[in-house]
Amino acid sequence: MKYAVVTGGSSGMGLGVAKMLVSKGYMVFATYVGPDFEESIENFEAHKVDQTRREDVYGFINYVKSRTDHVDCIVCNAGMSIRRGFTEMKDNEWDAMMEVAVNSHYIMIREFFPIIPAGSRILFTGSQMGLSPHATVLAYGVTKAAVHALCKNLVKEFEGTGTTVNAIVPGFVDTPWQKAKPEAIKQNIYNKTAIHRFASVEEIVDAFRFCIDNPFVNGSLIEVNGGYCYK
Repeated sequence: MKYAVVTGGSSGMGLGVAKMLVSKGYMVFATYVGPDFEESIENFEAHKVDQTRREDVYGFINYVKSRTDHVDCIVCNAGMSIRRGFTEMKDNEWDAMMEVAVNSHYIMIREFFPIIPAGSRILFTGSQMGLSPHATVLAYGVTKAAVHALCKNLVKEFEGTGTTVNAIVPGFVDTPWQKAKPEAIKQNIYNKTAIHRFASVEEIVDAFRFCIDNPFVNGSLIEVNGGYCYK
């Protein structure tokens, strides 16, 4: 059996990718925070892991290693956004956002590196906000830009192994996070997108599936944004 790790895998895009991997025959270990995950899915385990805490991250890594001697796919999906202006952002808030999106994923890939077989897949969830300046949360855009850079640089570490490293770069996606936005804000975003709507989770999952299925896609930032900022 193939084994996969999906961070932030209990809802939205993360859960969609996890279910896609299960359908492909993977056993999936997912991290999450927040309310207890109660859905029962065969070949899927959800573990509450606070990725701002390194002891939690190492505990999860050690658990996965106790269950398998190989990890065939790592999906670095977890992220964090604290909506605070540039001058109001506190040091510990900046650190927490970087820890979740960048540092914890670097640590996971480094620690799993010896047990990642040739021909595996490493995938990141980037963001359009890592390519275009973010209007309200500078720190979030910077963390995602760092995710994109981590993806690009890891390609060299896996050179010659057949293992590919890519990032899916969504625009705005119809997840619970976006559903909570006021309608006026959503309409403003729609008007900046040529398709005039948010992406569905399934449309983003299809981009992850493409990277898993195509062994020649490597080092790519694949934008799935509906034509964001087209005008």
